[in-house]
Amino acid sequence: MRSIWNGAISFGLVSIPIKLVNATESHSVSFRQIHTQDGGRIRYRKVCELEDREVSQAEIGKGYEEADGTIVPITDEDLAHLPLPTAKTIDIVAFVPADRIDPLQLEHAYYLAANGASAAKPYTLLREALRRSNRVAIAKFALRGRERLGMLRVVDDVIVMHGLLWPDEIRAPQDAAPDVEVSVRDKELDLADALMDTLGEVDLADLHDEYREALEEVIAAKTSGETPPEAPQPATGGKVLDLMAALENSVRAAKQSRGEAVGETDEGTEATAEGGEEAGEDEEAEEAEVRHLPRRKSAASRTAASRTASGKAGTGKAAQTDKATAKKTTGAGASRKTASRTAQQKQPSKEKKTARTGTGKTAAKKTTTSPKKTAARKRTA
Repeated sequence: MRSIWNGAISFGLVSIPIKLVNATESHSVSFRQIHTQDGGRIRYRKVCELEDREVSQAEIGKGYEEADGTIVPITDEDLAHLPLPTAKTIDIVAFVPADRIDPLQLEHAYYLAANGASAAKPYTLLREALRRSNRVAIAKFALRGRERLGMLRVVDDVIVMHGLLWPDEIRAPQDAAPDVEVSVRDKELDLADALMDTLGEVDLADLHDEYREALEEVIAAKTSGETPPEAPQPATGGKVLDLMAALENSVRAAKQSRGEAVGETDEGTEATAEGGEEAGEDEEAEEAEVRHLPRRKSAASRTAASRTASGKAGTGKAAQTDKATAKKTTGAGASRKTASRTAQQKQPSKEKKTARTGTGKTAAKKTTTSPKKTAARKRTA
């Protein structure tokens, strides 16, 4: 790896010669500007305004423009003689816990490589001291024309330096917060937690730049004269009515993408399709449905109803015919007496039946009492 800066780490009275190497690299696809009519390259030429001619890189230097447009030349010798100890030195000023550093301050990352055999021992000493203390070093260094802030930490067996923004370069976040007050319910938080648990963790090594891969496929297709692949149609989903429904659908989709069985959602966490109400509230609404109670019947109505039910269950058309015959023969009074006697008597004995059959009146009584007993049994039932 090519170094971009040579200097030393100042660790108290210890000086460690190091080389600064970029720890990251960009894999983005670069484009050139072309003339759309003929495909010719568009190039920028560096031209001197006073002489109106193109100049080479060797003829180009630095200058500072004043407010009135005056240019003050600044040479490399001027920068080399800056009254700063960090011009060629990474000056460690403090050691702090790593959680004291706000990730908003992190910039580019650099590997610090030991420069020469004499730097191996102090380099290893600083590395092991950082590792054992579980702290990071805060340092100042000068790079690309300005002084910067850095954080030194250990990655495997290498000291890594992260460029840090100065605290006054971080904007206040208050203006980015919502202007209105929003209350979040516990059930919404529970669904958000369930979604996070369902998505789970991921190995960052498995993630890749799909945009760059798709762009490379388009370039390869056009290079070979083929038709570029078509963009997939975006999924058209239904309108999300509330946050609970969105969270619930997200949990289901995440489980399905992982091949997990999608079961019923816990009670009280499902969102309804209208108004953002919960399923538990809908169940209560169903239980509170008005149901009309049957009206109470009078005593006479209940008696008539019971008699009607008994008559229907006990007999058919033949029973009705016997009842009519009994009324014609004996009359209403005899029927009431026979009904009361029949209710008091359970089952006549064989002796009474024998005594009655010995007279000539028995046949007539049998003829008249048989329908009477049938009618009486109907009423007493």
